[in-house]
Amino acid sequence: MAAKTTTGFRADLDGLRGLAIALVACFHVWFGRVSGGVDVFLTLSGYFFIGSLLRHALASRDARVPMRDAVNPWPRLARLARRLLPALVAVLAAVSALTVLILPQTRWLTTAQQVVASLLYRQNWELAENSLDYTAADSSGSPLQHLWSMSVQGQFFVGMLLVGLAFAGAVKVWAPHARPAVIRTGFGVGIAVIAAVSLAWATSRVGVDQGWNYYDTLARVWEPLAGGLLAVWMPGRRVRPGARNAVGAAALGLIATCGWWLDGASSYPGPWALVPVLSTVALIWAGAGTTQPVVSRVLAHPWAVWLGSMAYALYLWHWPLLVFYLARRDVDSVGLVAGAAILAVSLMAAVMTKRFVEDPLRSGAPARGRHGTGADRRSAADLLATARSRSAPPDATRRRRHAAPASRPALPRTVRYSTAVAALLAVCAVAMPIGARVWENRVASISVDPAGLDPALYPGAAAMLTGVRPPRAKMQPGLLEASRDLPATSVNGDISNFEDARVQVGVYGDPKGTKTIALAGASHSEFWITALDQIGRESGIKITTYLKMGCPLALEPKPYVFGRYYPECGEWVDEVIRRLIDEKPDAVFTTSTRPRATTGDWTPESYVEVFRRLDAAGIPTLGMRDTPWPSTFQGKGVLSCLADKPPEECTTPRSWILSPGDPAAPATAQIPLLKSLQVTDAMCDAQVCYPVVGNVVAYHDLHHLTSTFVRTLVPELRRQMHDALPELIPAPT
Repeated sequence: MAAKTTTGFRADLDGLRGLAIALVACFHVWFGRVSGGVDVFLTLSGYFFIGSLLRHALASRDARVPMRDAVNPWPRLARLARRLLPALVAVLAAVSALTVLILPQTRWLTTAQQVVASLLYRQNWELAENSLDYTAADSSGSPLQHLWSMSVQGQFFVGMLLVGLAFAGAVKVWAPHARPAVIRTGFGVGIAVIAAVSLAWATSRVGVDQGWNYYDTLARVWEPLAGGLLAVWMPGRRVRPGARNAVGAAALGLIATCGWWLDGASSYPGPWALVPVLSTVALIWAGAGTTQPVVSRVLAHPWAVWLGSMAYALYLWHWPLLVFYLARRDVDSVGLVAGAAILAVSLMAAVMTKRFVEDPLRSGAPARGRHGTGADRRSAADLLATARSRSAPPDATRRRRHAAPASRPALPRTVRYSTAVAALLAVCAVAMPIGARVWENRVASISVDPAGLDPALYPGAAAMLTGVRPPRAKMQPGLLEASRDLPATSVNGDISNFEDARVQVGVYGDPKGTKTIALAGASHSEFWITALDQIGRESGIKITTYLKMGCPLALEPKPYVFGRYYPECGEWVDEVIRRLIDEKPDAVFTTSTRPRATTGDWTPESYVEVFRRLDAAGIPTLGMRDTPWPSTFQGKGVLSCLADKPPEECTTPRSWILSPGDPAAPATAQIPLLKSLQVTDAMCDAQVCYPVVGNVVAYHDLHHLTSTFVRTLVPELRRQMHDALPELIPAPT
């Protein structure tokens, strides 16, 4: 039996919102874990929104409701916009200003792109896409990362609105006399099918592509739909108060504690997310009816309800304020007092946002204050209509064309205030994308010309290799320029992206050279093109490139990148090896090691198998030991660290990232045509590895070398290549 969808006010559900935002904020500030509070929000949103759509479909059967009203999305979209956009735009404007004031320029572009993505309700896709983007390596600690859930909700609202209105139109045309139970069943079955598909998809992607899965709307939509199904089929059978109390207490306990014993970041939105979702459903059910259980009465406490009324604004504010505090103080965590202060400031900002931004623009009601009156709390439209009706006597319309124009009555203070706030937010909403595009163009136009660097001041790698320390000088390239100091293959598009399994071949060095070196592998092979191109031009050697993002030249049975299964990599490697064996270049240049998950570096067997195949084909391999991957600094890259600290404070202990000896040495001893190269001594001494060497910035992000620094490695690389293959590489002059 299904009860009718209730439209009554549920104070306990506002209190549940309050509990959810308290969990989200506290877990973010102090514990760095996923609390399950976002899943509560999603479930509640679905319960209210799907219930509203069902009531609309039932009401649309009335013959007095025209078809255009049954299927017109604009009134509801306008209400959604009034409810969601004002506070969002206000927070985005504040984040934009604080980014310029607090964060280094190297992080402005990422934040600007996420501001636009948040404004367009696609922040979840921005984060999912950039988790696989090497150029976004410094995006950790984004002040807008939390808005992925707002984007998921916005996409859910719009998508389900279109589905619900289409259903209402179909009912009006084909089933205007159908019983409510039949319409409810049809609507509910459709919702259940979509939810089942979504949950199955989310389950299939857990542990396979979790970085994407966590933000994926398709994987998340089952959570609000679970709440929506309860709005469609709320059980109507009487249940004893004791049972409702027990269910409600258990559900409340699960919601409050699941953040401690569930790792939501690695398991949501898969089956484990059923814990907070079904607990929310249970609390909604337990509190339905005339007699509420004790748990519902506790949640309906005025303080909990008040906090729930602040949930949206508090959610928007707490994360960016936390990130900006961490960046400003250059710490990676907060203590009890600092965390409490951040939450207090966030709550004050939320109160001000709701009072002066949300409420006036949602319904035309002004902020309550010492000047507020009962009349002020009426809607702006009502006040405007009243003002106009009082401005002239009843027969004014008949006399207007003959009478002199009357003075226009002043708009009520509420209307003037709401109009001013709306205009200011509209200006911000337009200015932020324009500013983001201007900055994006500014960054894209940056070019780095190392030819003008004085080698006496900027020796780069030579300073470590020769032991000669240059006089102190300003780092070059500048930090913003370093972030764009990319290899020519990236600029020219001669590297396959993650989705592309095709082999793209670029030609560098001397295109007419009679000898060929093939550069193959992932981005840590790619940045060597800067040196190989110069060596090839000077030595008459053609350099061909076989490069793919995140895909080293390795025969992995099931390759992964950033926790995502990467089948395109396996296909690409197989094709590259086939081509190399067929084309028989004079040598293949690739990386021979990679970092361990813990400390040091190693040579996987999947690399060694490639070296064996090339050796069997008579092709020498120049195996470059991978360059050091520096530590992250409070989740930031090297450039962000250098923006705040002197270079000596941004070093990484050598023992953390490099093993004592060359891990490829055993393979080199077994495979005759494998020749080992390494330049670690050009970047590290016995204790630490440096981000700035010889006044030259070595990295353009978390772990990729700048082209400027690679150029300073040319003499050393040419020497080692000649020692390895003297018949191919001429002796240095």
